[in-house]
Amino acid sequence: MPDEIINKVSLSKLVTFDLEDYYPKGERIVLDIKDWLFEGFILKEKEFRHHIKAHNWEQYKGAYVALTCSTDAIIPGWAYMLITTKLQPFAVRTVLGNLEDLETSIYQSIIENIPVSDFKDKPVIIKGCSNKPVPPNAYLILTAKLLPVVKSVMYGEACSSVPLYKRK
Repeated sequence: MPDEIINKVSLSKLVTFDLEDYYPKGERIVLDIKDWLFEGFILKEKEFRHHIKAHNWEQYKGAYVALTCSTDAIIPGWAYMLITTKLQPFAVRTVLGNLEDLETSIYQSIIENIPVSDFKDKPVIIKGCSNKPVPPNAYLILTAKLLPVVKSVMYGEACSSVPLYKRK
């Protein structure tokens, strides 16, 4: 049949890498400590420790937690460390920052553990569109991880990709 349509993409060695496939389940929570500070700005150790002791830490079971203070208060490092000691038995991961920082930390750990040998000498397209909150830094981390082994890296979809790298 001379008019047969051939899908050249499906026949190629092109590998599509979708970061969304690696998105781990679990609630993402921002824990803002401003309410544990005197007038939202001053950390009084005794009061701060009281808030920590009275807080329900079990609500973070299986969650990913971003610790933050939404005021311009100067928070000593030990305060976040103390909170982490309470979160550790319950939270999957705790970071200091916002939700994007949290997602970046999650993806960094995931990408570090991906064996890249499956991509050796192959053209790889990193899928760009996602329905889940894949942070921009995850694409950078993945690109850096793949470069030493892949033949080429593209970004987007197979039908309209942007070439980024081709080994010489």
